Order: sequence, then C-alpha cells, then structure tokens
Amino acid sequence: MTTRIAIVDDNTFLIKAVEEKLSFFDDLTVKFNAMNGEDLLKRLEINHNLDLILMDIEMPIMNGIEATEKVKQKYPHIKIIMLTVFDNDENIFNAIKAGADGYLLKEINAVDLHSGILETLNGGAAMNPSIALKTLKLLRNPFIQEKEQLGIKLTNREVDVLEQLSKGLSYNAVAENLILSTGTIRKHIENIYRKLQVHNKLEAVQKAKRNNII
Repeated sequence: MTTRIAIVDDNTFLIKAVEEKLSFFDDLTVKFNAMNGEDLLKRLEINHNLDLILMDIEMPIMNGIEATEKVKQKYPHIKIIMLTVFDNDENIFNAIKAGADGYLLKEINAVDLHSGILETLNGGAAMNPSIALKTLKLLRNPFIQEKEQLGIKLTNREVDVLEQLSKGLSYNAVAENLILSTGTIRKHIENIYRKLQVHNKLEAVQKAKRNNII
C-alpha cells in the first residue's frame, strides 16, 4: 500500500529537496504541497485522504505548531512529523504538546527519512537521536511547562536582583551594587519568592535558571 504524504513548507527549494528524498521509495507518494498552515487546512478540506504530513515549523500566516494542533483536532488519523532545522527545546516541547507524532531535522538522509515515516505510521515516534535526547531532558527537567503554568513575569529590576543573588552576594552587597536600599532589595526578593512560588534564595535561583530567567 502506498503512503500518501503532504509536505508543508514555505521554502519551495526545500520542498523539492524533500520530494527528491521521497522519490527513491515506491511505497511513498506526495499528494500535495502547502506553503503554510492555513494553506494546508484549506487543502485538507478538499481532500484529507492522507496518511502523513511532513510539517515545517517556521512559516508565515500560520506556523507548523499551530497547524499541527488544528489538524490533530479535525483529522486525528493523519500522522504528523515535524521536519525542521530548529531543534531548540521550546519548539520540541510545543510540537509534542500540539500532537506531533515525530520530530526530524531537515538534514536527514533519504533512507532515515523513509525509516522514520514507516516507524511513525506503525505507531512509533520518529526522532533524530539528538532530538530524542533533548526530549528526555525536557521530561526530566520540564522548565517550559513550569514557565507556562506559573506565568512567571519578573520585572527587569527583579531579574537584576536575582542575578546578584545567584553570585552568592549578601543583601547589603546587592543593594550597594544596584544602588538601592537594603529595604528595597528585601521587597524585591519578597516579590520574587511570591512570583516563583519558592521559599528561599537557593530555590529562587534554581527555578530562575531552569526557566531561563537568569
């Protein structure tokens, strides 16, 4: 049985490169291409008889993560593999959260792409080794989830205070460095503890680092 695929990317050169990789395999056929998430959704309304979508992330109008979420809500039978040059933690986490079934980098060779597609269709989750490692780290240290759940919003001055505290400085030293009173520093620290939902300096510094605040 031939696997029906759509490629979603705003770069026509990269679409052709992916098509070329897929052309080596008789069991794969590209049904259509789309230039962004909105374009994809319009095409799916006309024909959603697809098995799998290879989805870029950074696209105008509607990016790949938004499109993945919408496709999964409306057409849950379609598998989606993110095919992107971006391997940062936030993209990986957001793609998985949106419902992506796999995450591969565009530099992947034709044989590994084919294997990844088959693995995903068979219920697996295709991932480059580097992506799999990052995903494991995210699960062990889910800083992005924390950031979203807490809605952490520190002021610039509060961040300055935290950075000073992370160096092991006393309240008096922090006050002197930032040209503020010790009382003002204590007030900033109270606000930091409340926003980060922590109870001491060590917890505050650790959580700020996990959330990329400092």
